[in-house]
Amino acid sequence: MSCFHCCTSQKRINKRSLKKSIKQYHDAKTLTSFANISFKTDSGKRRFIADEIAKLGKGNVTSKIFSYRELCVTTQNFHPSNMIGEGGFGRVYRGRIATTNQVVAVKQLDRNGFQGNREFLVEVLILSLLHHPNLVNLVGYCAEGDQRVLVYEYMANGSLEDHLLELTEERKPLDWQTRMKIAEGAAKGLEYLHEEANPPVIYRDFKASNILLDENYNPKLSDFGLAKLGPTGDKTHVSTRVMGTYGYCAPEYALTGQLSTKSDVYSFGVVFLEIITGRRVIDNSRPSEEQNLVTWAQPLLRDRNKFKQMADPLLEDNYPIKGLYQALAVAAMCLQEEADTRPLISDVVTALEFLARKKEDGEEQNTKENFASQGENGNEDNKSNVVNDEEEDEDEDENDDDKEDEDEDGDDNEDENDDSDNENENDNEDDKGNTR
Repeated sequence: MSCFHCCTSQKRINKRSLKKSIKQYHDAKTLTSFANISFKTDSGKRRFIADEIAKLGKGNVTSKIFSYRELCVTTQNFHPSNMIGEGGFGRVYRGRIATTNQVVAVKQLDRNGFQGNREFLVEVLILSLLHHPNLVNLVGYCAEGDQRVLVYEYMANGSLEDHLLELTEERKPLDWQTRMKIAEGAAKGLEYLHEEANPPVIYRDFKASNILLDENYNPKLSDFGLAKLGPTGDKTHVSTRVMGTYGYCAPEYALTGQLSTKSDVYSFGVVFLEIITGRRVIDNSRPSEEQNLVTWAQPLLRDRNKFKQMADPLLEDNYPIKGLYQALAVAAMCLQEEADTRPLISDVVTALEFLARKKEDGEEQNTKENFASQGENGNEDNKSNVVNDEEEDEDEDENDDDKEDEDEDGDDNEDENDDSDNENENDNEDDKGNTR
């Protein structure tokens, strides 16, 4: 029996709520585009959307409903000076809620953008019903008139893309340990979606710009508009139209539209490769043979002697060699062409926990001349090395003792030979005397 019955019960309630919500969506098709629904007033349309979210969320949607006027005050009328990001779904502004004095990120969806009413509702439902330290927190939303606005917790350090792929002079490059910490946290977010959510949720848009960082560089996944419920029962995949960002999509999904949790694992492998190399997945500014990161990396991943060529030059060789090898091995497994041969995201998390583990006090930074020993295997190797060294020392001591014994035996033999020679000489002199 669980020691935390109340927590477990609430988690089960949330899982059941999500499952029932999605079932209702598939059965009643209530999340169709609201553009085709006619209302006499905007308030009627807004009330309808709010009622649908409340009904589908089974009363568990606690996100606040903001009016558009409130958000205009929060962002100073969406002033350009407050804009902190822009993507295919719209623009993101920094703001402060007057009533709570909370700093928030306000995403105003582009009316002509990729994210429509369906994606808007899916994101509200998922972030309202699923909660994890590595998922961004949804504060509230606005569905007034044609406006579709999402209000998130503010992430002080922006996105991983800002610190890895769009580095400015004011920002320092991420060190190796921070990169592994970010990769571990992002993988844990996927693990929660794949293995704890019921039914499982496929993120479908895993990329550096969707990984947000707080003031301590803890990562949180954002932008769930493309999230899709995964297969249940005996099904291995779900079939859907291909969505996402070019370069990050798994090959089987891009070709056939067959989507599974292993599709997210492939996307994670691409981002992890970006973290290690500091290169974009698609970079047209590079030579033609290096423009596609995965295509460039594949032959290098087959040759262990070329692993060091793949490390981000901005790391300036300040990384553990063994850690680099292990990280690239994880990336290579995630990037397997066949979905069945890729690892589960939980296995990836286990591997990254070792890579992200902080160094012990007094342990030297391992560089190209100093190999790192991380994980249980490395520790066992060290122990065996210590035992071997001790045995070698004992063997050397025994050899030294044997040599000393041999030397002493040699000295004794020389003494005996000298004594025998003296005795022979004395005998000869006696014989001579007798002859005389």
